[in-house]
Amino acid sequence: MNVSIFLPGWIGDAVMATPAIRALRRHFAGAHFTAIVKPYVKAVLDGSPWFDEVVPYHGGPWSQGVLATAWKLRRHRPDLAILFPNSARSAVTAWLGGARRIVGYARYGRSALLSDKVEPMRHPDGALIVSPVLDAYNRLALEVGCPTPGHDLELFTTPADEDAARRVWESVGFDDFPEVVCLNPGAAFGAAKHWPADYFAGLARDLVDRRGCGVLVLCGPAERQLAGDIATATGRPGVFALGDLVTRAGIGLSIGLTKACVRRADLLVTTDSGPRHFAHAFDRPVVTLFGPTHIAWTETYHLRAIHLQKPVPCGPCQRRTCPLDHRCMKELTPGEVFDAAESLLQGSS
Repeated sequence: MNVSIFLPGWIGDAVMATPAIRALRRHFAGAHFTAIVKPYVKAVLDGSPWFDEVVPYHGGPWSQGVLATAWKLRRHRPDLAILFPNSARSAVTAWLGGARRIVGYARYGRSALLSDKVEPMRHPDGALIVSPVLDAYNRLALEVGCPTPGHDLELFTTPADEDAARRVWESVGFDDFPEVVCLNPGAAFGAAKHWPADYFAGLARDLVDRRGCGVLVLCGPAERQLAGDIATATGRPGVFALGDLVTRAGIGLSIGLTKACVRRADLLVTTDSGPRHFAHAFDRPVVTLFGPTHIAWTETYHLRAIHLQKPVPCGPCQRRTCPLDHRCMKELTPGEVFDAAESLLQGSS
């Protein structure tokens, strides 16, 4: 049997799909599993035992995305295709790829291409019910006969990831600190999710001054300057930007390195972005700073998590950029975040 799984296009969503992926792999234990995944998401699942083959799925013109991917799928003629994305493109790709059974949500005009149409949860007026994406992904696994997947997110690291994180830790002696806290200031969704850089710097100062923590400011290539500015603004020797440390250690920035750093940390403080879910997957405590987004969409039932969000008249607006004064994030003070971080650190000790 050949099973093709179309993975979500966002890093955090891919992590939230892991309970369903794990359930599918166990249910169809003898099947050949192919992941269809956007290249920048692939590293999220590196090291996992779930896929026998990975097919990169590119955007852009259909000849580079849909048609090219469908041609690769036709080599296997999938018996089953699970569509985590709700896009019409994923359904067309699975259909052109010869999938005999296509399972996905009946959205965006693609119902005619689905053999199993799963209806999203809606209010009587037709509006979508704000509910966890994790549960929505699990429903797709249930549709094909899997036992209940549960809510335990799961990720893996590779030996190369772990070696890179070890070199980062050794470069500044993080093992000599009583606690190491990772801060994640970035958010690919848009600037509306950002917490002010000076707030992150204030939080880092409190973590150093009041608890003696070592602080690592995480970043991808696009946030390298932001992380460096935060670390510099603290004026504390125990705060380091990951972008600076990889240069010192002679390695590169990567999702795999971020995973390994979160796995080593005592706590993660983060915006509502993909790395937030790394903490759950590695059972690390996490404080998440919410602004424009509904907490319910990305709830994962992590027992070692604190969600912080200020109620404001204009939110949660789900906008990528704030048209007003960014009050939903600015009203969330470093002192409040420190209190939440300290409660989780004390609970872990």
